[in-house]
Amino acid sequence: MSKRGDMPGDVPGEVTLDRARQRLVRSGEVELCVAELGDPDQPTVLLLHGYPDSKEVWSEVAVRLAERFHVVLYDVRGHGGSTAPRPLRGGFTLEKLTDDFLAVADAVSPDRPVHLVGHDWGSVQGWEFVTVERAEGRIASFTSMSGPSLDHIGHWIKRRAKRPTPRGVGQLLGQGARSWYVYALHTPVLPELAWRGPLGKRWPGMLRRTEKLPPGGYPTPSLPTDAAHGTWLYRDNVRARLTSPREDAYAHAPVQLITPLGDAFLSERLYDDLDRWAPRLTRRTLPAKHWIPRTRPDQLSAWIREFVTATEGGRPAPVTTGKYAARFGGQLVLVTGAASGIGRATAFAFAEAGARVIAVDRDQEGAARTAELSRLIGAPEAWAETVDVSDEQEMEKLAAKVATEYGVVDVLVNNAGIGLSGSFLDTTPEDWRKVLDVNLWGVIHGCRLFGRQMAERGQGGHIVNTASAAAYLPSKTLPAYSTSKAAVLMLSECLRAELAGQGIGVSAICPGIVNTNITSTARFAGVSAEEERQRRRKSARLYGLRNYPPEKVADAVLRAVVRNQAVVPVTPEARGGRLMSRLTPRALRALARLEPPL
Repeated sequence: MSKRGDMPGDVPGEVTLDRARQRLVRSGEVELCVAELGDPDQPTVLLLHGYPDSKEVWSEVAVRLAERFHVVLYDVRGHGGSTAPRPLRGGFTLEKLTDDFLAVADAVSPDRPVHLVGHDWGSVQGWEFVTVERAEGRIASFTSMSGPSLDHIGHWIKRRAKRPTPRGVGQLLGQGARSWYVYALHTPVLPELAWRGPLGKRWPGMLRRTEKLPPGGYPTPSLPTDAAHGTWLYRDNVRARLTSPREDAYAHAPVQLITPLGDAFLSERLYDDLDRWAPRLTRRTLPAKHWIPRTRPDQLSAWIREFVTATEGGRPAPVTTGKYAARFGGQLVLVTGAASGIGRATAFAFAEAGARVIAVDRDQEGAARTAELSRLIGAPEAWAETVDVSDEQEMEKLAAKVATEYGVVDVLVNNAGIGLSGSFLDTTPEDWRKVLDVNLWGVIHGCRLFGRQMAERGQGGHIVNTASAAAYLPSKTLPAYSTSKAAVLMLSECLRAELAGQGIGVSAICPGIVNTNITSTARFAGVSAEEERQRRRKSARLYGLRNYPPEKVADAVLRAVVRNQAVVPVTPEARGGRLMSRLTPRALRALARLEPPL
């Protein structure tokens, strides 16, 4: 079983590059400060930082990758331990940055191409390197995050400006608003004064508040000078490339694109046309903000390791083909009640989308089978955990184990539930306790424990609670079950309001009659054992005739997360009932008095 250091999750603590092997590499008029970790005989992974960072932004990722690869980092000219060109103007063009990359690559890996990884401006540079002819053959693969090609952006803008549509104009205006800082950095002198003055002092605190950065060796004391020098990255390149983008900016190596969904500076729409420029493209998304090398180093390390290993092995890059693969690939998803029915179908749907799945159920064999099949379907990793969700202590142990061994959950699906039919007067206090313990308290335990972990991580997430159409459809034969599901629905609405400010979505899924095995385990209060068996057979036959598959509910779960939907009725009767509950509640009350067809 993998341990925490190998899996995506929170950053475990401060990691610096103090023990890395350091050297200087000359490139033209500058000297570049290069750090190396790991075995030089292994494939080389070269990490390139962005603005206003230095190579230390990668320290958490570097130490993880060094367990398997030769890891190289260098400070971009004018940053950290690297010297700055003189004069600064014209000294930061992409052509000169390409010279720097080739000088470092030749020094650290003269006989083998390197696997390039870039963040922010490191990624912008990486796109230049992986698309220019003189770097062809020196790059084995490229992982890009939070930094598009300036040439690709130039073409993206031109296409939307040439044939304006409401959507295209909206995309242009949206990205224009996100790019406010680009305009500011083109202002003469003022950015340098700000960085060397108040902005340089306040930047670390601003990042901790807005990006929820953990403590560690970032940013370094050289930040004010690094940021002042780095303004020339924008001035020397942005305007020229956006107005006259290259026509031959095609990637000559496999590309892995990692897009943080909460990036305040870059719209996802910038990558809509990327398949045109990078034919060997793997897409990943991450529910996180911009500085993912600091906030999600475990997840990035796992993806980079997987991509590099596949490329080195001459295999196609790892690509998941499910409907929501770009959204959920590599994310950690926990599903309760996963041994069968809607829970198993939901686990399979996330597995098909490339998510890592934790299947939780009190049925140990069923949970293990779900995990096994999830791996066959497409989950890169899947595990089974045996837990009774109604047991508070068991759930607390599960939450601690998951955080330690697998990481913080990105999506939680509280699906475990039991059925109970019978009149209120026939329902005993023990019956009530059993239904509420599983259907309501199981959801409360999951939301409290895993929701807190999401909130403390500070990078968002999503909680899905399986309620039921019975939550808003009164029935004289389902008082306990309907009450438990109505409570889940209201709990979901309240949590959605509370957690929205922390980027955590909450959805309530309300299925109607779905063909699952809940009918074989549902209890019927106030009847003999024989009568209960007969009613189970009748209800199973009715659900079978309805034959609404749990896979459709699973698809609604994934869609609810993607769209951040609040309440999702599933099946026509659930949608119709939801509408009636709002428009004609008196008619629903009249229907509630009818005897069910059992």
